[in-house]
Amino acid sequence: MEGSVRVRFAPSPTGFLHVGGLRTALYNYLFAKHHKDGKFILRIEDTDQSRYVEGAEQDIIDSLNWCGMEVDESPHHGGDYGPYRQSERKELYHEHVQKLIESGHAYYAFDTPEELDQMRERLQKSGNPSPKYDAITRQSMKNSLTLPADEVEKKLENGDEYVVRLKVPRRESIRFEDMIRGHVSFESKGLDDQVLLKSDGMPTYHLANVVDDHEMKITHVIRGEEWLSSAPKHILLYNAFGWEAPQMAHLPLIMSPSGGKLSKRKAEQEGIPVNTKEYIKQDYEPEALVNFLAYLGWSPGDDSEVHSLDELCELFTLDRVSKGGAVFNHKKLLWYNEQYLREKPVENIIGRVKKVADEQGVDTKSDEYLKEAINLVIERVSKIDEILTMGSFFFEDPEEYDEKALKKWKDNSGELVSDYKAAVEQLSDDEFEAKTLKSKLEDVIEKHDVGFGKLMMPLRIAVTGQGFGPDLFTSMELLGKEVVVQRLETALDKLA
Repeated sequence: MEGSVRVRFAPSPTGFLHVGGLRTALYNYLFAKHHKDGKFILRIEDTDQSRYVEGAEQDIIDSLNWCGMEVDESPHHGGDYGPYRQSERKELYHEHVQKLIESGHAYYAFDTPEELDQMRERLQKSGNPSPKYDAITRQSMKNSLTLPADEVEKKLENGDEYVVRLKVPRRESIRFEDMIRGHVSFESKGLDDQVLLKSDGMPTYHLANVVDDHEMKITHVIRGEEWLSSAPKHILLYNAFGWEAPQMAHLPLIMSPSGGKLSKRKAEQEGIPVNTKEYIKQDYEPEALVNFLAYLGWSPGDDSEVHSLDELCELFTLDRVSKGGAVFNHKKLLWYNEQYLREKPVENIIGRVKKVADEQGVDTKSDEYLKEAINLVIERVSKIDEILTMGSFFFEDPEEYDEKALKKWKDNSGELVSDYKAAVEQLSDDEFEAKTLKSKLEDVIEKHDVGFGKLMMPLRIAVTGQGFGPDLFTSMELLGKEVVVQRLETALDKLA
């Protein structure tokens, strides 16, 4: 198989790239790159022009680039099997449909929407709960199988509206081996004579998909479980053309923490970003999202959890993909984000923090000051934007004090803070450093014969406005004597 693997990610530009679509792209990419010379192809399935969303194609490209998934062939990268947009391959589909009609595997159907509705109504009344245009009903409909040849010819010459349908055999078992699910079998009697070419001359997903996969020499089709029911229709089409079908693998669904498929609505309810662009906008680490999605339905079979994209390419095999749905655990994603954020040099993230600060109108002072502040809070945050939330007191005086923390401000807190303020006011700017600030606190609590926390918590509230945060003495050293003393005075005015 070395050097021969060709896989494709084939999204429709009908909206922004969903996180489930991104996982499908990732599994295709990992599979291709695991096979060294494997090719990862991006094909845009834009046959449904009525649902086309402006900017959706660019969003797909941007999302893959952000994640570090290098595309080998696409509308933007070129390649030997283009064009890579289905809307530009119309002639090819018409040629192939013609072959199917000539070989007796497809036929023209001239039924109007009203006639199709009447057929369904009629069958429902006679006890058929799910009527289909199939091997039985086609016999009483208006198509090239029931009409005389000259009448069909006349209708085509007159430009009458028609669709082309696949002639699905009445009694046939369609079997194939799925690389994840194993043996899969369907009966053709449960299928309808699917439309291959719509009345506007555009191919349906089924036809375009099969023709393109064959013409682009796709060896493996790796896609979501929701396409499993389409697989028999595709196998029938491959058989009708006399082509060998690629190997297929249907990925497990991504499930919502509250149960059921992770739909857009459920994701919003759970507070889970649903589109890749939201992860980009919300400053997630791309490596974290990639690592998290790789483990959403797959594992390498050991206890390891953190792997770079290159390592994932080495490890990834389809036989380790689970059949059952994978629950989207947002807390786990944030855990991954923490791992990748903390291992990045501060120099690499300072620009991103400044960008968020600019958007929020926060003055981060000098780069050196910001770097020190980041170092103090980085171990306590999950995402870039939280650096400014957790470390807000580094850049502006607290306007209010955390209500929960204020419960720790007791009757004697004002006296303790006042004594501490008096002690640190005596220090020169050079002496205003963490170890000295800590020893001054020890002096005050010894004088009053109270525990460490009796002064520590009121002090933290006064200086930061919060009940938790980075090391207080190092934080005060960074803030400087003038700021700290002024904040202690303000707190004493407001709280004592």
